[in-house]
Amino acid sequence: MFKLLAPISFEETIKKSLFICHAAPVNSAEEALAFFQQHHQSDATHNCWAFKLENSYRFNDDGEPGGTAGRPILQAIEGHELVNTAVLVIRYFGGIKLGTGGLVRAYGGTAAKCLHQAAKEKIIPSTQVMCTAEFSDMAMIKARLLQDGITLIAEDFNDTGVTWTLRIPKERVSDMEQLYINLTRGKGTWVV
Repeated sequence: MFKLLAPISFEETIKKSLFICHAAPVNSAEEALAFFQQHHQSDATHNCWAFKLENSYRFNDDGEPGGTAGRPILQAIEGHELVNTAVLVIRYFGGIKLGTGGLVRAYGGTAAKCLHQAAKEKIIPSTQVMCTAEFSDMAMIKARLLQDGITLIAEDFNDTGVTWTLRIPKERVSDMEQLYINLTRGKGTWVV
């Protein structure tokens, strides 16, 4: 799976109709709907959209024949393996009817071309871990733990040492836990 790094826009003319696509990363249905509202063009013939989150999706044909706009936009999102993505395709009718197949190709194609140009990042499933260390071991342990792909989220000091909150790629959690046990000589705590 991938996520967009930044909003992007793209436009093209197909048989005299202007198609304008706006895509952006979103974290909720509310954010997606707000994005669509922000970019909605009231003078356009149609404002069709789709969004896909990790566990849900929605799409809207905005008056185009059912299944010819929103679903192809959603398929473009899925074709790029994107999640947490909202895509709006605005159409200004140019006088030539495209037919249902032409609409599917126009909406889906415009969305796909926009998403193809977008900056994306692979989503690496991760786990949050809390661990502790004594002051005397802190520098050495921190240097060894904060390797590629491991992110320090929080660092809280107390009377005896530090508690770290880390984000670790799931496939590395068990190896990092074993390293941590060895580095702290079994004295540190590790909570997944």
